[in-house]
Amino acid sequence: MAELLYRLGRACARRARTVIAIWLALLVASAGAFFLFSGELEDGFSIPGTATDEVNQRLKAEFDGMGGGSGTIVLQTEDGSAFTDEQRADIAELVEEADGADGVEAVVDPFATEAERADQAELLEDGREQIDSARAEIEDGQEQLDEGRAQAEAAGLLDQLEEGFDGQQAEIDAGLEALEPEEEQLEQGEAMLEMVAGIGTVSEDETTALVIVSFTEAQEEVSQDTRDAVISVFADNPVPGTTVDFADDIAMELPSLVSKAEVIGVIVAGIVLLVMLGTLVGAGLPILTALVGVGIATLITMSLSGVLAIADITPILGLMLGLAVGIDYALFIVNRHRRQLKEGVGLDDSVGLANGTAGNAVVFAGATVLIALLGLNLTGIGFLGLMGSVGAVAIGVAVLIAVTLIPALLALVGMRILSKRERARLDADPTDLPDKTAKAKAKAKAAANGQTSRKQAPAKSEKQDELQPMGNGRALLRAAVAVIVLGVIALPAFDLRQGLPDGSSQPVDSTQYAAYTAITEHFGEGQNGPLLVTADIPGGPDDESAQDNAEQYQYEVADAVHALDDVDAIAPIGVSDDGTLAIFQVKPVEGPSSESTEELVHTLRAMEPIQGEPPLGVAGMASGNIDISEQIASALPIYLTVVVGLALVILLLVFRSIFVPVVATLGFILSYFAALGGVVAVYQWGWFGGLLGLGDPGPVLSFLPTIVVGILFGLAMDYMLFIGTGMREAYVHGAPARLAVAQGFRAGRSVVTAAAIIMISVFGGFIFSEMTMISSIGFALAFGVLLDAFVVRMLLVPAVMHLAGDAAWWLPAWLDRILPDIDVEGAKLERAHTGAADSGRSVGAEGSADTVPGSVPEPDVTSGQR
Repeated sequence: MAELLYRLGRACARRARTVIAIWLALLVASAGAFFLFSGELEDGFSIPGTATDEVNQRLKAEFDGMGGGSGTIVLQTEDGSAFTDEQRADIAELVEEADGADGVEAVVDPFATEAERADQAELLEDGREQIDSARAEIEDGQEQLDEGRAQAEAAGLLDQLEEGFDGQQAEIDAGLEALEPEEEQLEQGEAMLEMVAGIGTVSEDETTALVIVSFTEAQEEVSQDTRDAVISVFADNPVPGTTVDFADDIAMELPSLVSKAEVIGVIVAGIVLLVMLGTLVGAGLPILTALVGVGIATLITMSLSGVLAIADITPILGLMLGLAVGIDYALFIVNRHRRQLKEGVGLDDSVGLANGTAGNAVVFAGATVLIALLGLNLTGIGFLGLMGSVGAVAIGVAVLIAVTLIPALLALVGMRILSKRERARLDADPTDLPDKTAKAKAKAKAAANGQTSRKQAPAKSEKQDELQPMGNGRALLRAAVAVIVLGVIALPAFDLRQGLPDGSSQPVDSTQYAAYTAITEHFGEGQNGPLLVTADIPGGPDDESAQDNAEQYQYEVADAVHALDDVDAIAPIGVSDDGTLAIFQVKPVEGPSSESTEELVHTLRAMEPIQGEPPLGVAGMASGNIDISEQIASALPIYLTVVVGLALVILLLVFRSIFVPVVATLGFILSYFAALGGVVAVYQWGWFGGLLGLGDPGPVLSFLPTIVVGILFGLAMDYMLFIGTGMREAYVHGAPARLAVAQGFRAGRSVVTAAAIIMISVFGGFIFSEMTMISSIGFALAFGVLLDAFVVRMLLVPAVMHLAGDAAWWLPAWLDRILPDIDVEGAKLERAHTGAADSGRSVGAEGSADTVPGSVPEPDVTSGQR
């Protein structure tokens, strides 16, 4: 691979303008595909086959117009007074107009619904008066009969009048008997009215009304055109004196691909590049190529939205990843190229060698991230696998740009990649170069001729004497501090609750948040996430008798459900034609993302209110979100196991050691759970939420833990590569194990520091996104990179490697024989091309894997080599 990349780099350098033209053409073609084929992004998530989906499919089969999605529109009076008759009439006209939109099954007039309920209450009240009146008459008759019987007995006439008295008593008893079922039915009606009382469409103070829209398609399949058509009816024709807001089940606001915070993140990355590379040209190239890469990847993703159900967050994820790794990967190659030029390597040879060494490491690092992201398809969750695939496209494009476009641009800018002072120094007489360069040349030639080996280490140089391994006590302290810090930060992860966002997690100035708040204030929090409950009922010998029995069975089910602590109200919706399936709307006490609502869903699904019938079924948006979150959570352990296993294999191939892969993987697990702990503390518990501009705290985004596993794993492997390979190369070329740790750490610390700061800056820019989904992912990645790079790779790993000593590099002989030598650092390539590259080439001065252990010059940090 290194040799192939060397040739590719030289070829791209020779044909620089052609390569640039090809990438520009790809960018234009991607833009064309976007304009021609892009479709709608999905504002929700779904998984076929969940319990909620099964209920929806059954409803669609049993009931006409059921099984579709719904939306809520909130209307309020501006002055806080009750709706006027004129306003009610205007709203009714808007309801009628919206009812005619394509894709709409029905739109409910809130005032008509309340009027029907009032009429029903009035009928029940009249019925109660009639029954009470009838009972009073019967009781009066009973009293008169009792008095007559007493008088007859006193007069001694009871025997003669007994038959008449018995007849009157029979009539009274018959009246009471006839009254009892009517009274029982009335009591059930009154009880049902009380159960329904908490589910309303007009608030008690008559200042707020809810317009409920039913769609013909399932919630996740409702087209944006249909939503927009309904929204425009109410938004474009405002009722005087009222405001209108749209809940998140109907409103959709696409996240902005570019925000001020993200721009600031890129600017910070540019400052880091400028400090590290020293020139505006050098700092600009990685940013320019990263922008080209994310442009192509994002446009490709958006162009596929016409044929694939792509969630609205997916392009943002690709942008986030492509921008961060695109800058970093370009940095590795540019920095290597600059160092080689300063050592006296010719321009074309330097481009090829940088591509074959640092570029080889880039390809390997990118492949690990790409494999981990594609592995999300193993979860069996469609939208999650698609997110991983889109992220993999962004990574793949970033890698291809790094090994093709970067060499072409480096050839075009030529020596301007160096500062004026650096170019002036190279133009000076070669004899004026520092002695270390000449010494490094000689050592590199000796290494290329095989004059050094693990068994034959040269004498220590003066500079090596200055570099000493850390003490055992210091290593123990560093390891202990790292583990304790990560462990403490990870503690909140034990309280992790996963869920999908609702209106409360929307931006506080959004219409969705306003609607959620208004519903909570005037109707109760549970009205934001009502549940749709189905119950199998016994029916009857024929459809007519089944329908006659249905009302009684409905009451039995409703009464059992209403008795649950977490149920605020329940309303019957309908019964199937054969009288065997009843539907109810259940209003939980708390909101859709609360723990009590989640427990209620499970409780309902375990209930059998009618003996002999199957348990209840539960659907609705809140139920669907719970099902999706639980299925994703169940897939996380399997995916984490796959990623951990992959990490062990990859690191075993790179480092040819048993100890190093285990330590590196355990470090990744620590940083991962610590990142989750931070997310839980901020987004679930609400710590420091005000500083980040967050709304109400709630469950952690359900797929965040899974998606972060894949991304953070790949980045952690990058950092391990750049820290660990320097240690390995120093060790195999003769340095004592503990000194090799110090040398390798010096070799990789600058690139890991720069790369991590760039990653944190880019990911951190997304923390201030208005969408909680994007903000939480950006925080998780930024915080995870911070912990993994600076605590695990630069604090914990060197300390543990030092304590292990030679044992860190032990590998069974039989395993050593069968493992391929993948040469990630490109050391073989460097040996092969040292002589041919330039007679003045100094491969050991600042970065060859073949630098003999006796010298410890400033290392090349772009490939993890000394």
